[in-house]
Amino acid sequence: MKSVKMKRILNVPTICVSLILLMSLTYLVRAEQPNRETKKPNVVIVITDDQGYGDLSCHGNPVLKTPNLDSLYRESIRLTDYHVAPTCAPTRASLQSGHWSNRTGVWHTIMGRSMIREDEPTIGQVFSEQGYATGMFGKWHLGDNYPFRPEDRGYTEVLRHGGGGVGQTPDYWDNAYFDGSYYHNGKPEAAKGFCTDVFFDYAKRFIKTQADAGRPFVAYISTNAPHGPLHCPEEFSKPYQDQNARLANFFGMIANIDDNVGKLRKFLDEEGLTENTIFVFTTDNGTASGEKVFNAKMRGKKGSQFDGGHRVPFFIHWPAGNLNEPRDVTPVSHAVDVLPTLMEYCGIENKNNITFDGKSLAKLINGEDDPANWDQRVLITDSQRVKDPIMWKSSAVMTSRWRLIDGEKLFDIKADPSQRQDVAAAYPGEVRKLRAHYQTWWEEIKPSFSNATQIYVGHPQENPARLTCHDWIAEGSTPWNQAAVRKGADQPKVTGFWYINVFKTGKYRIRLRRWPEETDAMINEGMASGQPVPGAKAYRETPGRKFNFTKATLQIGDQKLTKDVPAEAKEVVFEMDLQQGPSKLTGRFLDSKDQPVGTYYAYVELIE
Repeated sequence: MKSVKMKRILNVPTICVSLILLMSLTYLVRAEQPNRETKKPNVVIVITDDQGYGDLSCHGNPVLKTPNLDSLYRESIRLTDYHVAPTCAPTRASLQSGHWSNRTGVWHTIMGRSMIREDEPTIGQVFSEQGYATGMFGKWHLGDNYPFRPEDRGYTEVLRHGGGGVGQTPDYWDNAYFDGSYYHNGKPEAAKGFCTDVFFDYAKRFIKTQADAGRPFVAYISTNAPHGPLHCPEEFSKPYQDQNARLANFFGMIANIDDNVGKLRKFLDEEGLTENTIFVFTTDNGTASGEKVFNAKMRGKKGSQFDGGHRVPFFIHWPAGNLNEPRDVTPVSHAVDVLPTLMEYCGIENKNNITFDGKSLAKLINGEDDPANWDQRVLITDSQRVKDPIMWKSSAVMTSRWRLIDGEKLFDIKADPSQRQDVAAAYPGEVRKLRAHYQTWWEEIKPSFSNATQIYVGHPQENPARLTCHDWIAEGSTPWNQAAVRKGADQPKVTGFWYINVFKTGKYRIRLRRWPEETDAMINEGMASGQPVPGAKAYRETPGRKFNFTKATLQIGDQKLTKDVPAEAKEVVFEMDLQQGPSKLTGRFLDSKDQPVGTYYAYVELIE
């Protein structure tokens, strides 16, 4: 016994030393781990392009498989009657600002009507002003020039393509979903791989950097997929080869998104971020391609005023906020509600006293508010896609029960989700009430329609400014993708002008070009077809048309100049003294018969 006691006594110092060493090592290990705890929740928003409510297996699609999104669905609160605009840029304007898209200046996807007004708030601005790191990855589609770009609107880290999709006119030349160049904080940067993979990878780098610094973040991941042209890595389209080629690639692009969502959620788990991250998944309009396979009993698709055009998925998951048990929230809601809801959840003060068109859904989502209290709420969406908005055009006035379409047809969405039976004659009182709401709404926002968005020239944040025909103000469509630029406009139908705002009085150099600067191509030369990529025909596969332009004209305000086009010129250069303030810029190339074609690109620089 004596020896045993002696042994225990002798081991006490040893045990103490061991405990001290163990505690020290534990402290050192913890000290090396990044701080993952912030008082404010993080926010991740994933929004996809042209994926409808029915383009998910968790919603009943019998062909498409989306296991990772299905898993998110099973762990989220779901807004089952959530609406957006029937097309992409207007949805993004409402989601970013909390305002009706028509109020923000965004009611089209082209023609200068996709640029969000300078005074509109954005998620990036509201959150960055209160200490959040803000990152935007993928599709912006709210303007490619100052002051409309995400890097001008509060986003501190940006990787984006140009225009409304990869390969559209404002995008880097010859981009085609694979191995493209994207604008990284305003500068072109080459990236390897499929575009969706690239956007998610850059987002993860941003998230890790902010988490390591212990700083709360907003990561806005906005894919251009599955928007056309339908390009897809073959490993994802292969399982759907029994469908037609369009569907195989469309579903494959969604399967790739699903794979990236799964990897992102695993990454958040590994980084210890899942618990206090608000994770939102949604889409920007109804399906563009999948309606014949499955459309969840809805009528219409992308662009439609019927529910199939604008009722889309919305999942929100946040374990620390007890938003991780599956539950459906049924009252009607809209993209205008997203910003005020996130602000409430994240404790973001409305320091600028923004009057939102939407309202916070936090109490409703939390189960703290009776859904019946929302039954009389009225929301509006429309699909304008014209130069200037037209009253009642492609409109839906919505409550949780009713849909008034184009101001005339009434549908009971509870009894008739497919919107086949017009009951306007049976419920004239509901028609009058919903029409009156729309008319009041229209009169309120109508004055803003004349407040045209203007691209700044001569501003230090973008000098020179690069203008593209995507943003021409025109009566008809514009050459919004690079295939149209390659093909050449039908003379003299497609011409237009740019609204500009001269930031500073001074001398300006204006360079008119047929091809963008990065091609280094001559005005009148054609262009060989570019390489194909998996899936549909790429925009760059269209051969570039030759022209025989002999003159170029430039008009800004009342000043008009004409110059000859030299045989091997890459651009025609003008210099003008411009006065500060708004104006119109019109560039034209003319052939020997004086037939005009708008200059596809213009570079405007204040000369110091």
